[in-house]
Amino acid sequence: MAVRSNPLQPLLDRIPTPMRNVYFLSLVLFFAYMVFIDKHDFLTQWRLQQTLNKLERDKVYYEDQIESIQKDRRDINNDKEKFAREHYYLNRSGEDVFIIEQQ
Repeated sequence: MAVRSNPLQPLLDRIPTPMRNVYFLSLVLFFAYMVFIDKHDFLTQWRLQQTLNKLERDKVYYEDQIESIQKDRRDINNDKEKFAREHYYLNRSGEDVFIIEQQ
């Protein structure tokens, strides 16, 4: 009886042993699918996280703006003349206004 030899056997012997394991190959393919191809891949998750971070920064900024505007609104309701003089530099006729800024 003649022994048949596989012509690709030298090539198969060069492949490392873990790479020939079916379970290892399926695990590698699964991770590659999850990282690059899946609907919820790594790049998409990273972009979503960046968007979330930006929205949280915007939320803090707008909350500060709302607080500032509410303070201005209270000032307007309490003393309209003082608010107009301080913010819009309004003055009465014949009146000089000096603006002193603190640094």
